[in-house]
Amino acid sequence: MEVTRIFDLLPYYELKFKPKDDVIASKENGEWVKYSIKQYRKIVDYISYGFLAIGVQPGDKIAQISANRIEWNLVDMAVMQVGAIHVPIYPTISEADYKFILNHAEVKFLFISGMELLRKIQHILPEIPHIKDVFTYRDLSEFKHMNELIQIGKQNQNPEKLEKIKAAVQPDDVATIIYTSGTTGNPKGVMLSHRNLIANFTVVSYIPPFGEEAKAISFLPLCHVYERMLNYVYQYLGISIYYAENLGTITDNMKEVKPMMMSTVPRFLEKVYDKLFATGHKLKGVKRWIFFWALHLALRYEMHGANGWFYELKRKLYDKLVYVKWREAMGGKIMIIVSGGSALQPRLTRMFTCAGIHILEGYGLTETSPVIAVGDLTDDGVMFGTVGLVLKNVEVKIAEDGEILCKGPSVMKGYFKEPEHTKEVIDEEGFFHTGDLGQIDPKGHLKITGRKKEIFKTSFGKYISPQPIEDKFKESLFIDQIIVLGEYQKFAGALIVPDFIFLKSWCNVKEIPYTTNAEMINLPRIRKRFQQEVDKFNKTLGDTEKIKSWDLMDNEWTFDTGELTPTMKLKRNIITGKYESLVKKLFE
Repeated sequence: MEVTRIFDLLPYYELKFKPKDDVIASKENGEWVKYSIKQYRKIVDYISYGFLAIGVQPGDKIAQISANRIEWNLVDMAVMQVGAIHVPIYPTISEADYKFILNHAEVKFLFISGMELLRKIQHILPEIPHIKDVFTYRDLSEFKHMNELIQIGKQNQNPEKLEKIKAAVQPDDVATIIYTSGTTGNPKGVMLSHRNLIANFTVVSYIPPFGEEAKAISFLPLCHVYERMLNYVYQYLGISIYYAENLGTITDNMKEVKPMMMSTVPRFLEKVYDKLFATGHKLKGVKRWIFFWALHLALRYEMHGANGWFYELKRKLYDKLVYVKWREAMGGKIMIIVSGGSALQPRLTRMFTCAGIHILEGYGLTETSPVIAVGDLTDDGVMFGTVGLVLKNVEVKIAEDGEILCKGPSVMKGYFKEPEHTKEVIDEEGFFHTGDLGQIDPKGHLKITGRKKEIFKTSFGKYISPQPIEDKFKESLFIDQIIVLGEYQKFAGALIVPDFIFLKSWCNVKEIPYTTNAEMINLPRIRKRFQQEVDKFNKTLGDTEKIKSWDLMDNEWTFDTGELTPTMKLKRNIITGKYESLVKKLFE
């Protein structure tokens, strides 16, 4: 059968793949809870019947605030089966954003995982006039449990009515509204149809060289279109999906599950690198030398044996001595890691690929469902420093000013209630204007060169694109985050967040007692070392791009502390406002 609406994945799965008990799985009270496709479908139908019984109508908005878990899928499929629209919401946004989204989307029913999240929004619920009821995944006395809705569905089964409603759902109907976090202003509601998402997940489904025998692990938020689309890919290919408990348990969960595939953001891979580096420094004697020889070899990796036969011989040796242990730390079977959300340092791609783990970098936006380009496992599928090959069903062109424009079946229907904003980004020819700057090489690889809106002008009238400079500096092992500033100033300056894990390891090697972050960043020896890093990367830049003034931060920038979006992009306005006094000092 053909999948034309997202919920078609359920009968498609049951028809195409052999029965197994772990189609989807998540951990509860230390044990993996697993669902077969029959269990999955049955409960989705019960929830659908429950929706019909409590008055859900096609087009109603049903929101969900939850971490990744089995219930996320159950609600997702049930919402779409009754022709309603799923509004997934990040569990970590601000109270103001919750209030805005719930009101703007006119949400009628809300699903929330537990008390911790409920405390964040309970007091604003009276200010959301459209909400009729709230359901939880944990038993909370003041609100209904999802099991109550399932029981209502069991008592009001109406297969004929449900099938009639499902048949009326069209591929171009809106399946979901996803509110983009953005770096300024209120979030925008991106309307994606069944066709949008299906066009995207089917066109990338050729990439994994495995199918129903494989397992994938998921820890990025399903409320983000990137992980959600891959969630559908896994189901389309029959790959079992295991939802990690949280970021802190991901390594343990991987050892339990032994996945062959996962998705991530560059920050996770950087942390893995930091842990490997710190582990190497703890080794003694020959083992330590072998570890770092293997690491340095991996950082010089080139595709297709370009480094020569002797390099490849050493690589095979180190694979048996070192790289196999890296893979074992991630479960032992990991073959593909898809990286997206922000720029990935080429050194990380080289290192993991050398160790037998294919890092496939991708690029896209919520508005494009999301993938526009991604690496694959073909001979020319990966080129270091690019975000992969443009998808076969997407047309990309580079505008005269360097902006990436794209057109295809995965481009959104528009922004909910904002037709004027929609017109600003989708032109009369149907091309979506991404706001990113890029280039396409002769083989079709896309390279991101900056953000159109982030370009600023110095007082000398010279334009600077900060993102490529930031990406260059983040190649340093000492630098975790950096923001380049200098609008209407005589030169460019930067605030730098050290990679504190690496800095501690470096201090240990140099026998420098590590006290607190705040004290360490002011030590003359450490500031001198960072100046060496700045000087090194300045040599690769034009005169107007060079960082002439900089300062170190004593705290990491995270989503929780407000400097980063959920996809780890810099909130430039927030950072410049929050650290206004430090920014001023850069240019005094």
